[in-house]
Amino acid sequence: MNPSHLQYQQKTERLTDAFRMFNELSENLALSYQGLQEQVAHLNNQLAAARSERLATLSEKEKLASRLQQILAALPAAVILLDAQNRIIDCNENAIGFLGEPLLGRQWQDIMARSLLPVPDSPHERQLLDGRIVSLTRNHLSNDAEQIILLSDVSELRTLQDRLAQQKHLSAMGEMVASLAHQVRTPLATAILYASQMSRPQLSEIKRQRFSEKILERLQYLERQVNDMLIYAKQGRLAMQGFSLQGMLRHLAERMEEFDGTFLLDNRVAQDSLLGNQDALRGALLNLLNNAIESGAGLIGLTAVQSGQGVEISIRDDGPGIDPGRQAQLFEPFYTTKTHGTGLGLSVVDSVVKAHKGSVTCRSELGLGSVFVLTLPVLQQGLSLSSADLESVSLENHYEAI
Repeated sequence: MNPSHLQYQQKTERLTDAFRMFNELSENLALSYQGLQEQVAHLNNQLAAARSERLATLSEKEKLASRLQQILAALPAAVILLDAQNRIIDCNENAIGFLGEPLLGRQWQDIMARSLLPVPDSPHERQLLDGRIVSLTRNHLSNDAEQIILLSDVSELRTLQDRLAQQKHLSAMGEMVASLAHQVRTPLATAILYASQMSRPQLSEIKRQRFSEKILERLQYLERQVNDMLIYAKQGRLAMQGFSLQGMLRHLAERMEEFDGTFLLDNRVAQDSLLGNQDALRGALLNLLNNAIESGAGLIGLTAVQSGQGVEISIRDDGPGIDPGRQAQLFEPFYTTKTHGTGLGLSVVDSVVKAHKGSVTCRSELGLGSVFVLTLPVLQQGLSLSSADLESVSLENHYEAI
């Protein structure tokens, strides 16, 4: 084979190989392109599905947002949303109706100062400028940065509660008057009987003196009953003014001079100036002292100590004590364990103490006596009355309990 023919054959083989490789590459490229088209189609399908899902989710969120807006608009309460800086970032129409405009972007503290007034003895309620009473609740949202405030109009509820309380009070007043009439009739008849006997010329001076004491006892009993009724009728609305603790305790000591036993008085309060209703407090303490006497106690102690910005007065006795099952009812109106009594004594004590923003508690064990503790935030700054302490006294005189 000549060289030229061999060279031609080699060129032909190389050209054949080149065409074969080109065909293989073309086929691979076609397959790759087909796969790419399939991937693009798959991605387009996924994208379309994701877009449809996103549109559906967005539509649901829009429906939910619209529904929530409708609910907020239909709520009878005011809803206010605050950001982390206590600025109002959203609210419903009722919020504008309650608080006025503008609201959005304003500090909540400024809105409160502008549109809400405090309600005495009710820290969770506020009064609107038009006189309505609203309850105020404040909660953190899940992110703990934003807060939601809810203002609910409770004016009608408060009115109904006041009416119910008034009806209960009127009912209690009727019961009290009926009980008081029964309690007054006997001592009044006794006093009239003694008074009629005193006009007899043949009555000895000794009997005349004893009858006078009996009349005084009956009249003092009637006075206590009437005072209890008046204090209970006032529902704790008492006039407050400055008075001397020492003077009040001295009066109690004088009333206990006829007690047939030992009475110990210990005043440890350095400041003598108190702010309250002296007559009501004195009457409440006399109620407790008389109860101790009537229980048969031989030793009664009254201690006054300073407790923070107030005074703690405790009355203890060595009487028979109070049954634990009855202690929970002690301060209920008309509850009594006595044969004769209105059941108002301890209820009046409770009313007087609450009128002074204080509290009264009882600790008692059968056979070990009782302790009543009155905690009264009644210290008054700025008054300069006498501040001498009363020393403990022991009085062992005769006293006929009535």
